[in-house]
Amino acid sequence: MPLAFSASQALQLPVKHHAERLGAYLNDEEQVIGALLEPQQLSGLGDGRYRYTVTRLQVFQLQIQPVVDLVARRSPNRIELEAIDCDLEGLGLVDDFQLTLHSWLEADAAGLHGEATLAVSVSQPSLLKLIPVGVLEATGRSLLSGILLGIKTRVGQQLLSDFEQWQRQTP
Repeated sequence: MPLAFSASQALQLPVKHHAERLGAYLNDEEQVIGALLEPQQLSGLGDGRYRYTVTRLQVFQLQIQPVVDLVARRSPNRIELEAIDCDLEGLGLVDDFQLTLHSWLEADAAGLHGEATLAVSVSQPSLLKLIPVGVLEATGRSLLSGILLGIKTRVGQQLLSDFEQWQRQTP
């Protein structure tokens, strides 16, 4: 029986200055993706696709490092980011690991709002067979919630800072 857990995080971010330019900023895909994610862990694959190497995570006695392929989609005043593939380094012989990510960020007159949902399904690694499934799933939900909270914090700090710099440099 695979373990399955998920987490969601919503965002409401008021922008006081130049909020009318947020739509144009979100249309600058590479700029926005670089501000949302750690640039040194990100590589462009072309056509709105990116590879992101997540910071190494410790789960009980295991160290894992997801490498996620993402696709960005834009529409007026909105950008979406979705995981299209993921490799998991560090779990050994786990063939059925699946990660899903769907997130969106949208600009309106008040600022930015969005949501991210992250889910994982994986077989129970043999090293963790003695730990009850409920404990593993609760730990997984907590881990995913922490990742999403970190992204939300980054959006609230780095993305707004990047937007301010972008709007000063872009006529």
